[in-house]
Amino acid sequence: MMAYRGIQLSYETIRRWCDAFGASYAAKLKRRRPKLGDKWFLDEVFLKINGVQHYLWRAVDQQGAVIDILVQPKYDRFAAIRFFRKLLQTSQCGPRVIITDKLRSYGVAKKVVLPRVAHRQSRYLNNRAENSHQPTRQRERRMKRFKSPEHAQRFLEVHDILAAHFRPKRHLLSAAQYQAERKNRFETWREIIAA
Repeated sequence: MMAYRGIQLSYETIRRWCDAFGASYAAKLKRRRPKLGDKWFLDEVFLKINGVQHYLWRAVDQQGAVIDILVQPKYDRFAAIRFFRKLLQTSQCGPRVIITDKLRSYGVAKKVVLPRVAHRQSRYLNNRAENSHQPTRQRERRMKRFKSPEHAQRFLEVHDILAAHFRPKRHLLSAAQYQAERKNRFETWREIIAA
């Protein structure tokens, strides 16, 4: 878009713009998104950052919307408790049921933070959260890995919200509905940028 208008920019300028404005745009989009579902799918994936293994915790609702993520160096019960508390703070309401894999940290954290919530543990029920890691892996390959845990946290929080906004579920919509939805989302985006 900038080249078309005769403005030449370096990649570094665009990266700095993303750092400066990305988080505020993502926060505004997060406030405007529809209400989250009451069924949460939780999962963790391993990230290698500067030769050290870290864990990316991710929660997704039944519609596939990413609730929140957290990058941590461990995946013990304290890390799970911290992630659950961050989820409750982000969502402002608790889930009816959580679905996880068989990691024991989830059970311990659930007893401490969400004692009245139903908990299902299965290797196969958790595919929605497993699939939500695919864009992260693609991004990680393109960026030739993340530089630090803070960089991964900052980038992935913004990327998940913006990507979800600009990618309506095409397979669930007719062509006319898809075009109307995309037009609506771009109008929303223009309002956010203008504000």
